[in-house]
Amino acid sequence: MNRHYRNFRTVVYIPAQVASRFTPESLASDHAFLEKTIGLDKVYLESHRDGCDVDKEQLLMIKSFLEEKGVTVSGGITTTIDDFEGTEKGKRRIFHTFCYTDPAMRERLKEISAYTASLFDEIILDDFFFTNCTCERCIREKGDRDWTTFRRELMRDVSENLIVKPAKAVNPGVKMVIKYPNWRESYHFDGYVPEVQREIFDATYTGTETRSPAFADQHLPEYLSYSLVRWMDNAWPGRNGGGWFDPFQCWSTDRYLEQAYLTAFAQAGELMHFCWSDLLIDSPFVAAMGIQLKKIDALMDGTGKPKGVPVYLPFASSGENHLEMRLGMLGLPIEATPFFPEKAEKLLLTESALTDDQIIDKLVRFVENGGDAVITSGFFREAQEKLRSAGLTEARLTGRRYAVTRYHVTGDDAGYILDRKPILFPEIVHGNNDSWSLLNGGDGDLHASILLRSTYGKGRLYLFAVPDNDADLYRMPAEAVDVLKRTLLDGSLDTYVSGADFSMFSYDDGSFILYRYVKGDVRPAHVTVRTRKPVKALVDTHTDPRFPEGRRFPAHPVTVQEDFEEYTEYCADVMLIPGLFRKYRWE
Repeated sequence: MNRHYRNFRTVVYIPAQVASRFTPESLASDHAFLEKTIGLDKVYLESHRDGCDVDKEQLLMIKSFLEEKGVTVSGGITTTIDDFEGTEKGKRRIFHTFCYTDPAMRERLKEISAYTASLFDEIILDDFFFTNCTCERCIREKGDRDWTTFRRELMRDVSENLIVKPAKAVNPGVKMVIKYPNWRESYHFDGYVPEVQREIFDATYTGTETRSPAFADQHLPEYLSYSLVRWMDNAWPGRNGGGWFDPFQCWSTDRYLEQAYLTAFAQAGELMHFCWSDLLIDSPFVAAMGIQLKKIDALMDGTGKPKGVPVYLPFASSGENHLEMRLGMLGLPIEATPFFPEKAEKLLLTESALTDDQIIDKLVRFVENGGDAVITSGFFREAQEKLRSAGLTEARLTGRRYAVTRYHVTGDDAGYILDRKPILFPEIVHGNNDSWSLLNGGDGDLHASILLRSTYGKGRLYLFAVPDNDADLYRMPAEAVDVLKRTLLDGSLDTYVSGADFSMFSYDDGSFILYRYVKGDVRPAHVTVRTRKPVKALVDTHTDPRFPEGRRFPAHPVTVQEDFEEYTEYCADVMLIPGLFRKYRWE
């Protein structure tokens, strides 16, 4: 049960080393602080990490105290281990993950799983449940298989026979949860197999740590804290327990908080704060979090199910990694899924979709039957011969790059944007009038298409040129990005927002949240909310005692000329302040 908030539970993870040091007095003091700041609904109490195993009496003391305080207590395991007597020596293991071919380590893991299940009715695995070992035994066991195939098959065996079966033999009712890390594009390289493990584990959990993207090791766009939850929700429907974030490399309070905001906007059921000791050390973060959680909870009341542009990211896929998140940072609501969205009106395919060896056939059928598909230049680069053979397009990538300093929205007599800092784009050439460019980019007398449209059957295929540095998408003029946004509108996504440095989170009740990140230019900025629906006003539903029924921004009609057509959009202008989220709906 939720004790402190209506739309999520607040959860804290307790690593084994922290648990082993608790005294009744320190535990009581720590609990009082966390209860006062964020409100504590649940903890995951770890039994093992590295060389630390917490004894039964200590775990039961912690569990008993917290349960008396009304806190739900589940177990946790981190599958890292130091060398011990009986293991083979000389293994080079990044992060001290288990070698899952070593007989002694395999037996030790079964013992850890069974021991933990004897004390808890739910157990979560921290996201070190992967393998990177290349020791002599692993090389022999791999045989003629490549490392990815070997590790995927190995970790299926480990999941079933070393983790779940030993736990359920001791406690048949135990709920086994696997937490996946924030690096989806690399799961398969290290043995994570969510498409297989969803048949073995009872539930999953999602890593939503994005930290400081420009400086952290993984360079993950902030939008991952939302989009990866959505991908996992679609991968494990109804079984994605929550999102997990931390304060590491978050050098501002806003950067830390934004991870929680987006995790909640994605409707994760639990907000996992990692970890107990770091929350106490970084108490200014936690105090701010406690204030903001109440606001998030109020904001999410009555909100419908998330929706967005379907982006197909198959299991075990990589290519143009994080590109869909970049687009999410530009105000496009994204709904990532590991299953091909054949019933969608429109979809977006990046290079990752090519992992599906049937993707060209699926794409042809989708467009022929009336769907609109946007493919990126990364997808097109690898598939252009097949797409031309299928008759979807006559365009091709030349292999050359050119610097764009000028943009042109075609069909708009005033659609020229000049004197921009150069951005390198791949050059697309196409048959004039066989396909048509909706957005051009150029420099001097040269220009080429950035967004190209072809028709096929009842549908349309769009080719979107992505800059060499995909972070340069943030530097494109808003008017140019708007062309892509309008292209991806459909019957369910009828609103887009013109502007930069923000994200839009859309829901099927017609509401949407706008959030401008605290990064770069931190001044307030005006954005224009646009729809083709005839509306009277945009209502800010954010709770404000001065406007108990919501603040209204009048909608005004404007004529848009694009692609040799004129139509009317209804627009409302609002101001976004970095670090403040707002929820809107049309009236």
